[in-house]
Amino acid sequence: MPSTRGPLNAFLDLYEIPVPSAQTGPLAGLKLAVKDIFDVAGYRTGCGNPQKYAEASPAFATAPSVQALLDAGARFVGKTQTDELAFSLMGLNAHFPWPVNPAAPDRITGGSSSGSASAVAGGLADIATGSDTGGSIRAPASFCGLIGLRATHGRISLDGTMPLAPSFDTFGWFARDMAIYEKVGAVLLGEDTHRHELKRPIALDVLDELMLGRKEAEAYRDMLQPVAAGSGAPKTAEPLSHSIDDLYWCFRTLQGYEAWQSHGAWISASGSALGPFVKERFEHGATIAAGAVQRETQRRDAFRGELTALLGEDGVLVLPTVPGAAPLKATPIADLQNWRERALRLLCLSGLSGFPQITLPLGSVDGAPFGLSLLGPRNSDRQLMALAARILAARWKG
Repeated sequence: MPSTRGPLNAFLDLYEIPVPSAQTGPLAGLKLAVKDIFDVAGYRTGCGNPQKYAEASPAFATAPSVQALLDAGARFVGKTQTDELAFSLMGLNAHFPWPVNPAAPDRITGGSSSGSASAVAGGLADIATGSDTGGSIRAPASFCGLIGLRATHGRISLDGTMPLAPSFDTFGWFARDMAIYEKVGAVLLGEDTHRHELKRPIALDVLDELMLGRKEAEAYRDMLQPVAAGSGAPKTAEPLSHSIDDLYWCFRTLQGYEAWQSHGAWISASGSALGPFVKERFEHGATIAAGAVQRETQRRDAFRGELTALLGEDGVLVLPTVPGAAPLKATPIADLQNWRERALRLLCLSGLSGFPQITLPLGSVDGAPFGLSLLGPRNSDRQLMALAARILAARWKG
């Protein structure tokens, strides 16, 4: 069974196998860490579960998206810890020492891309790959003071990657600065098919109301200043026809059902001892009936149409990434669960729509990072990054 190495518990302690990369290219000289759900040739893919690791054979080929980064000159420095089967948001894998959040060591890193976020925030990697099904790029990026994009669903290949809930699973990555982030985006995304500038920022009161309290609301108001300087002040839109609770349960139902379809047979046959809460989430997925899936798929389709109309060609939704700074490590487990459910009400919009969302390290609460997000139309990923760059520049200028 692999353990972790290094002071941050970010990397898995694996026998090192050479991973070739190009000597030149736009990413030459940058260190690349890879979440342990992506295949890397010669390495087993453990998916955060010791039994999965024991049963796995070494990968014959590297996942195409990771290979593209290597071909662009990035240098592989190791595989990073992930929450078990990528089915968590907190970065607290029961089988491994928890990764350290270098930006706030008394707080959690967030997951499931926990080790990747820790490695980049701690300067052990310049780029780290992750995935985002329910928030596993956006939440740890917000917690650790990083930039993180949940890409348009289906735009970046997930071949050679462990699935969780395929209609939600997306590729993402972490970096500390926008210049590196945009270089990676150019390699992985190519040109946007969405050609319109995102110049109409939008707010929804129901999302702003999900923040934890007064400190968070004040921090968010401060974050809106560089947004206004870079793109204009957000205008509040009419409420959505779907309640945020209905959208949350729509996400939970469809994600849970798909996760069981992806892993239920293995869980049932292997008798694997899943960690707490991960086990219960899979058990919940096993109980979801086809009728519920059909109803929630119809709700999802209707919501996607409504959000498409709201954004139009030039709109961008501005929202808190999560309800506040990362929870303290000492937070009781039941309170962490409540925090997770509140966070998913903010995070589920991008997942249900399939639209891209980027989180920016613009704020803090009690000295810990707190991110602001921009959600744009389908295939506006690089437009979002360009807007993010203007907002970050406005922040430093201000």
